[in-house]
Amino acid sequence: MNLSDYREPKPHRLRRILWAAVNASLFRWLPGHIGWPLRKALLRLFGARLGRNSYVYASCRIYAPWMLQMGRALLGPRTEVYNRAFVTIGDDSVISQGSFICTASHDISSLMLPPVLSPVTIGNNVWVAANAFIGPGVELGEGVVVGATASVYRPIEPWTVVGGNPARPIKKRVIKNEA
Repeated sequence: MNLSDYREPKPHRLRRILWAAVNASLFRWLPGHIGWPLRKALLRLFGARLGRNSYVYASCRIYAPWMLQMGRALLGPRTEVYNRAFVTIGDDSVISQGSFICTASHDISSLMLPPVLSPVTIGNNVWVAANAFIGPGVELGEGVVVGATASVYRPIEPWTVVGGNPARPIKKRVIKNEA
């Protein structure tokens, strides 16, 4: 393999550089709930589509806010959203600390390993537990629970609990009637 001729398109290069600087500095320095309105404004300034009651922790790293849509959801501490393709997170969903959402990989059938981009869709009422990995092209149906440290590489049916690496179904999620 000779990568000396490898070229990869870098769309939005200036915007990426500017956002990387903002995300590594000002975004992180805005503490807790006090800084939330300003963090939300920064994300929107860079093109994120955020629900009214969405919340993104200051330690979260987002590659491209203009490729992020969140409903009434939460991106927890130290989460990373590597969204070279679009990421959608539905209402009442939680992405817990240390989790990684990834929309990019490489075509291993080519010696040049060109990038392959595929969106990630996370439905409503989903919980992605701590340190989980959600891979390119994954769709998590409504009500899915991804166990801590699980790695998801394929779509998951609604109301399913998964765990492991690779993630496998553990059981169906059943909601109790709460009075």
